[in-house]
Amino acid sequence: MRKAPILALLVAALTLPAFAAEEKAAHDEAKKEGEAKKGKPGTNVDMPFLMAPLTNADGKLTGYAYISTRLTASSESFALTVRDKLPFIQDVMVRDVNNTAVTTAEDPESVDVPRLESRLLADARKVISADKVKHITVCTVQIAELHPVQSQARTAPADQPALDEHKNPVKSRCEP
Repeated sequence: MRKAPILALLVAALTLPAFAAEEKAAHDEAKKEGEAKKGKPGTNVDMPFLMAPLTNADGKLTGYAYISTRLTASSESFALTVRDKLPFIQDVMVRDVNNTAVTTAEDPESVDVPRLESRLLADARKVISADKVKHITVCTVQIAELHPVQSQARTAPADQPALDEHKNPVKSRCEP
C-alpha cells in the first residue's frame, strides 16, 4: 500500500523539473524578443536627444536628424553609474554623430539605425566599462530639412506632396 504514494511522488518529482524547464525556455524566448526593445525595469536610461547633421553628396548641410535613444545597463546599480556619467556619455555621442555621417550611403536622408546603434554603444562603453552597458536602442528618428518647402495654400500644388503628408514620420521603437 505504501508503494503507490511513493511511486506517485517519484513520478511527480521526475516530471515537474521537465515541465519547469519547458516553461522557462518559453519564458526566455519571450524575454529575448522583448529585450531588444527594453530591459528590466530600473535598467533603462533615456538619453537626451542627439542632433546629427545631414549632408548631401557635395558635403552641403541639408538638415538635421533628431535622434532619441535609450541605453540599457546590465543591472540597476549600473544604471545609477550610467546616470552619473550621462554628461560624459552624451559628449562622446555628440562628437561621434558630428564627425561621422549617420545616414546610409544610398540615401542621404535616411538614418542607418543598426550601424548608429553599434557606434553609440561603443561610445558609451568608452566612458563606462563594457560589462556595465548591455545595449542601446534608437527610439525615434525625426528628419528636419534645413529649408523645407512651405506653402500658404490649403492644398498643395500637383507637383508637391500634400501638406499633411510628412516625408519622414516619427516612428518610435521604444515603449514608454
